[in-house]
Amino acid sequence: VQLQASGGGLVQAGGSLRLSCEVSGLTFNHYGMGWFRQAPGKEREIVAHISRNSVTTYYEDSVKGRFTISRDNAVNTLYLQMDNLALEDTGIYYCATHRSGSLLFKYPQGYEHWGRGTQVTVSS
Repeated sequence: VQLQASGGGLVQAGGSLRLSCEVSGLTFNHYGMGWFRQAPGKEREIVAHISRNSVTTYYEDSVKGRFTISRDNAVNTLYLQMDNLALEDTGIYYCATHRSGSLLFKYPQGYEHWGRGTQVTVSS
């Protein structure tokens, strides 16, 4: 199983980035997916989650209204559109597959396969 995240970079506060995560080695539409981030010195935290069929989404409070999670099951790809970026959004962003049957979709323990991450840096 491979998850390849891309799209990170350096952006000014108020700017936008779109992250992508290409997934291979499993049946993508069988898995809920999540985006997490980890800032220096902090624990990895949920950013957003999306169900297998995109019917259900969840957002961490600080990103509601600014970030949008989506997926295209036809091309096995997960996305995170990030608008109005703030300094506190800086971190490494990871995509992950939700562990089947787990209720822990807000926590890293609820996820099974992880990508290597892509760095997002927001400057003032």
